[in-house]
Amino acid sequence: MKFAFSLKNKIKTAFLLFCIMCCTLLIRFLEDKSVKKINESFISMYKDRLVPATDLYFIAENLYHKSSVIQNVLNKDIPASSGLSLVKVYNSKIDSVINKYELTVLVKQEKSYLSELKQALVRQNNIESKILLEKDGMKTHDSIGRDASNQTLNKLSSLIKIQSAVGDELINDSKIFVSGTKVYSAFQIILAVAIGALIVGIVSASNAVKVQQDKFNLN
Repeated sequence: MKFAFSLKNKIKTAFLLFCIMCCTLLIRFLEDKSVKKINESFISMYKDRLVPATDLYFIAENLYHKSSVIQNVLNKDIPASSGLSLVKVYNSKIDSVINKYELTVLVKQEKSYLSELKQALVRQNNIESKILLEKDGMKTHDSIGRDASNQTLNKLSSLIKIQSAVGDELINDSKIFVSGTKVYSAFQIILAVAIGALIVGIVSASNAVKVQQDKFNLN
């Protein structure tokens, strides 16, 4: 009887330990997955949001410099040929940033805004070339040039603002993953306590049987 009970307890203990191992491995897998997701969110926050946002402000800076060059040409402070060369340099810098920006992960709305910005830039560049090549460039600038510049800035502003919105989504996703790891940890603690209680119960029952067996042998 004692041997049978001891064997039964060993089987129960082995089964419980096996359950602990399986649950621990599962929880470990889920925790690693959550940590990986959190890491990916922060990497995306930096590569696809923070860096591109900085690049977009760089575009705004170059647009401002182009506007200053054109204004200097119209005011006869610099010759049109020099102004045209400088504008081409700034356009090249802007195109370089746009090409770099297109390599990042873009959401659907972001792609739409970027497409609109590129169209606005093409229109603005054509009008600026016309302003710099015409004798009466001031007239073209006042009629359509200023409006084209404002349209480009508006498209750029929309693209900059969406960086913050997508960044907030990434932060919320990270919070969900962090909450998940807390749940997994809590479950692991509860599981450990429950299994520990069961093992203590088995040991106590084994000792009780041993005492009864000893009394039986004395009788």
